[in-house]
Amino acid sequence: MKKLFFFVAAALVATACDQTQQFKEQAARERDSLQQIINSRDGELDDIVGLVNEVQDGFRRISEAEGRVTVAEGNPENASSRQAIRENLAFIEQAMADNRAKIAALEDKLGKSSVAETKLRQTVKQLTSQLEAQRQRVLELTAQLADRDSTIVRQTAALAQQDQTIGKLTEDVAEKTTTVASQDKQIHTAWFVFGTKSELKEQRILKDGDVLRSNDFNKNYFTQIDIRIDKQIKLYSKSATLLTSHPSGTYRLAKDAKGQYVLTITNPERFWSVSKYLVVQVK
Repeated sequence: MKKLFFFVAAALVATACDQTQQFKEQAARERDSLQQIINSRDGELDDIVGLVNEVQDGFRRISEAEGRVTVAEGNPENASSRQAIRENLAFIEQAMADNRAKIAALEDKLGKSSVAETKLRQTVKQLTSQLEAQRQRVLELTAQLADRDSTIVRQTAALAQQDQTIGKLTEDVAEKTTTVASQDKQIHTAWFVFGTKSELKEQRILKDGDVLRSNDFNKNYFTQIDIRIDKQIKLYSKSATLLTSHPSGTYRLAKDAKGQYVLTITNPERFWSVSKYLVVQVK
């Protein structure tokens, strides 16, 4: 009996030992499986949080670019500023497209992930709303810039039209000034000649005792003067007679220190009112 009891007890102890070992192995397997689940959840969570951070950084860079566009807009006529606006708008469009793709990836990960925390889903919803708000701001900014560019085009066209009008007016004024100057010069232009009787006849200025009666006299023989300036004519002769008619009291015919006559016109307007040609016969 004692031997039988001993064998039974030994069998029970052995069985208990085997069960304890099985429990330990089962617990280890469960612990490893749980750790894998935890590690997997942690990896998924890290990926999701990383994407959220990237999206938020994208929003920050978009906001900075919007600020640069606003600053550049303050000097629209500057070529480098217009280039900066175009570059920043292109950057904003690309950054928004990147954020849109990352938010879509976040939504996909949350849909497939075992991590289904409400706060994460709320964060993704807020990011989507923020992206839409930025999209609206960019659309408004683009519209403002387009309106400003349209205004600049209209103003430039108006200025060009004004410049063209001013240019035409300047041409007209210049033309009229030239015409007035020409007319003024013509009004104040006169011609004189002095010569002996034979010289005057030779040039057909004096013909049959009459002066300038025919139109075939040699006009090139006369000297042109400005009656406002040329008021004294030296005749280089001790004998001088005016053959053309000029009002008395408008000139003085007197000799100089050498005894040669000098014609001084004291009232040019009246002197030349009868004729713009002066003919003096000398000896």
